[in-house]
Amino acid sequence: MAKLNPTDLYDVRSLLSEEEVMIKDSVARFVDERAMPIIAKHFDEATFPADLVPEIADMGLLGSSLEGYGCAGLNGVSYGLICQELERCDSGLRSFVSVQSSLCMYPIHAFGSEEQKQRWLPGMATGEIIGCFGLTESHGGSDPANMKTHARRDGDDWIVNGSKMWITNGTIADIAVVWARTEDGIMGFVLEKGMPGFDAPEIHSKMSLRASVTSELYFDDVRVPDSNRLPGVVGLKGPLSCLNQARFGITWGPIGSAIACLEEAIEYTADRTLFGRPLAANQAIQIRLAEMARRITTAQLLSLQLGRLKDAGKMQPTQVSVAKWNNVRMALDIARDCRDILGGSGITTEYQAIRHMLNLESVITYEGTETVHQLVVGRELTGLNAF
Repeated sequence: MAKLNPTDLYDVRSLLSEEEVMIKDSVARFVDERAMPIIAKHFDEATFPADLVPEIADMGLLGSSLEGYGCAGLNGVSYGLICQELERCDSGLRSFVSVQSSLCMYPIHAFGSEEQKQRWLPGMATGEIIGCFGLTESHGGSDPANMKTHARRDGDDWIVNGSKMWITNGTIADIAVVWARTEDGIMGFVLEKGMPGFDAPEIHSKMSLRASVTSELYFDDVRVPDSNRLPGVVGLKGPLSCLNQARFGITWGPIGSAIACLEEAIEYTADRTLFGRPLAANQAIQIRLAEMARRITTAQLLSLQLGRLKDAGKMQPTQVSVAKWNNVRMALDIARDCRDILGGSGITTEYQAIRHMLNLESVITYEGTETVHQLVVGRELTGLNAF
């Protein structure tokens, strides 16, 4: 019998279409050849690998699931595989693509005017325009309805005041999709870099997502023309629909992190000899590795079915919560265990486990904490809101 792939025990690859396999393999080659050799240095130095952005754009990875405006128009499973391979390198790299695609390009595509789509989406697809998503506020966290940022009408303009926190890409972004409270409900506005009163300082001293730009956004009487208001949605439906798109990708990304950690642990335990035999020959090690492979397999099948539901137009937010909760917890547990298996070597960025472990501490928090997703599922089961 043919030997099984340790990171694909159920041959999920065989369930993919030819196009999906081609996309997965092309992104995997880019990651192995261009991103992996430099990512540890960027993590150590807390810098974003901006030089990779043109290549990411040339591959059609920005706004990949959108139709028109220079976007690739790929299906949901393909987008998920892109996220998986990028996060096999680093969560920061996947976060950049996720924010640009799902949180910035998607709302412009879904809720913007035709003029707005023509103005921004082609440049965002080529990476010439970088976006960020302004929803989270320091006091609100997982409660977006507790929004303090507000906008008031002033003639043909809007005056925006407030702040946002933990914003990926904020400092390097050319535009920010900002959600603000108005007299008529929550609305989305596209703020542009350089608008008077708009500032986006970078957050430093992070121990997680160090190869990603994380920022605060401040709005002090920022005058925004009505032509920069997204006309197609009012209320929390707008930002929450964006989060649903991004969370879908996040269900796939941590699978890549877990695969990277497991592959490293298998190689390390095979090569290291203790007490006269390979570390991998110990029952305790084999049981731990087997547990990792089991959980990765479960996550792969979960996200693949979620992707098929998405592409059939049947995906429900609760289903996304199940996968985000399961898959990020899976990856974080595996990264922590692999770090431990590596012993002292596991605390250095010469190996991948500690970097993935630290990154996943953020991934399990953002786009809805683990507890929030558990309560989403609980509400679905009982019909009662426990938030």
